[in-house]
Amino acid sequence: MSTSQAIRERIAAQPAGEPFTPALFAGLGSRASIDQTLMRLTREGFIERLGRGLYTVPKTSRFGLKSMPSPEAVAQTVAAAEGASIEVHGAEAARRFGFSTQVPAQPVFYTTGSSRTVRVGKLQVRLQHVAARKLALAGQMQDTLEALRIQAAKPGPHQEGMALLARNLESALEAYTDTLKYMLAQQSQARAALLGSVPYLMLAGLVIAGWQMARAALH
Repeated sequence: MSTSQAIRERIAAQPAGEPFTPALFAGLGSRASIDQTLMRLTREGFIERLGRGLYTVPKTSRFGLKSMPSPEAVAQTVAAAEGASIEVHGAEAARRFGFSTQVPAQPVFYTTGSSRTVRVGKLQVRLQHVAARKLALAGQMQDTLEALRIQAAKPGPHQEGMALLARNLESALEAYTDTLKYMLAQQSQARAALLGSVPYLMLAGLVIAGWQMARAALH
């Protein structure tokens, strides 16, 4: 099978409207042949170029309007291309928790990869590099921490309490991350893993309980 045909078949398996990068075709040919094929498929209208190194299979709504991928999908795709992860910025975390109804004018995401700004039509999606340990528990716990930081920055009767919760939750997440890394590194040392299992489970329970308390404080 030719490189061009292999790329076509892989694209055909992609959901329409979802972004992808040339990394999707790793192993199907040289970078030059992959780029040439993507250029040709773009000219044919088989795919659409969203930005530098970013493509999608065109998707049109029932009203005839072109559907664009979400900023988060774009950020996830760009980060995944270099083996990185992402997490929402504090302003977006606050919006998801209901503390703000304002949608950020420029979507910003934390990433363990390189900092960059991705242009998708008129939209700019910014990825801001942070240390990997900061996103080790990317997801709901990190969202809670970001929302606590937003609230701790606002003057009010609960500002000091929110700041204390944010500091303690951050320390707990870092301790849990370090412990988890240690446990994973002991896979070939059964005795060490067993000795650390009870303290690890106790720490995990405390962290999860603290996270739930923080969530309750936010609501």
